[in-house]
Amino acid sequence: MTLPNHRLTDTRTTPRRKALISGAGIAGPVLAYWLNRYGYAVTVVEKAGAPRSGGYPVDVRGTALEVVRRMGLLPRLREAHIDLRRLTFLEGDGSEVASLHPHTVTGGVAGKDLEVRRGDLTDALYTVVRDDVEFLFDDSIDTLDQSGHGVDVTLRGGSRRTFDVVLGADGMHSRTREMLFGPEEQFHHYLGYRFAVFTMPNTLGLSHETVMWNAPGRAAALYAVGNDDDVHGFLTFVHPEPPFDASPDPQAQRDLVVRVFADAGWQVPGMLAVLRDADDAFFDAVGQIRMPRWSSGRVALVGDAAYAPSFLTGQGTSLSLVGAYMLAHSLAGRDHTEGFAAYEHATRDFVTMNQALVGKGGATLFPTTPQALKERNDRLRHLSAMPSGEGRPAHSALTLPEPASTSWIRPHPAR
Repeated sequence: MTLPNHRLTDTRTTPRRKALISGAGIAGPVLAYWLNRYGYAVTVVEKAGAPRSGGYPVDVRGTALEVVRRMGLLPRLREAHIDLRRLTFLEGDGSEVASLHPHTVTGGVAGKDLEVRRGDLTDALYTVVRDDVEFLFDDSIDTLDQSGHGVDVTLRGGSRRTFDVVLGADGMHSRTREMLFGPEEQFHHYLGYRFAVFTMPNTLGLSHETVMWNAPGRAAALYAVGNDDDVHGFLTFVHPEPPFDASPDPQAQRDLVVRVFADAGWQVPGMLAVLRDADDAFFDAVGQIRMPRWSSGRVALVGDAAYAPSFLTGQGTSLSLVGAYMLAHSLAGRDHTEGFAAYEHATRDFVTMNQALVGKGGATLFPTTPQALKERNDRLRHLSAMPSGEGRPAHSALTLPEPASTSWIRPHPAR
């Protein structure tokens, strides 16, 4: 479904600074919400025809919980919480290694942290901001020109407009970043794995749990977010080349996965059979985006576009939520030069700490050698069956500043 583009008429009596946000996923709507609160006239451009529904479960932990609380969304997201209860690891022959509470491995905090379907989160974020900012769906940025007193933007739909700032929230493979800084290869830190994800029938009757099979350098998982008829299938494997040699042809990607897992046991043959015809299969590399700076001129990046941490950390969504809040807060009452500098100064250490969690995730989920797998399995057998309840320090390493004063903003006329 394609939604009609949502345009607003500015009713303020003084000109407002104009911001264009590329991307209506997670960071984009959060950034739009807070920039609008701080007096900006905000436009969000999104290449999809509507907010993207569905998708795989995402985690909201630590500092990020405070962001959604301040947006008034915590009760809604609590209701949408998946409540994953069990994570079972299997040997190569399908026998059980250990069955644990997921937080024991992820460092989450039971009763506080959230795990929700990505679509539930994006729908909540869109709903809370859609009436206050302009959304342009089925469109995207074509060119950026900073030679004047603002950013002259040409959209692929043909319109041309000028903004005070442009903010790229368009994901790990950001087009905004490419236009501003050059090809992704410069900033993509490949972590040595490729993966495929897709939906398949819940033939094992799984409920609120994940089951993961491991062999050296390969892993297969079935993830049941509830009592549904379908589960999410994951196939992850070591691959030495970085992702830029990969064919964009989905069939070539399927063929690669099938070759890698051709002799695997457990449920993997059935997963491969589903993958061959799956219409929702997604293929990508496991990597991080690491950049020496997140802005240039009047254009800045946020979320995965600036600092994707990879799913091995479990912190991609939380970094997007926190980063968007911090960027908006830093721009409140400041020009773009001061604001972007403040954003990097206040946020980079938090990003670095959370990206560093990748070592723990990779070693636990995807051991690459027989010895590493044996050592991992021995550790799992001796872990406590319940989480500690403290979480990992990196998750809450940043304390959010209070929302910036809006005293300089002329209020809306009464409605």
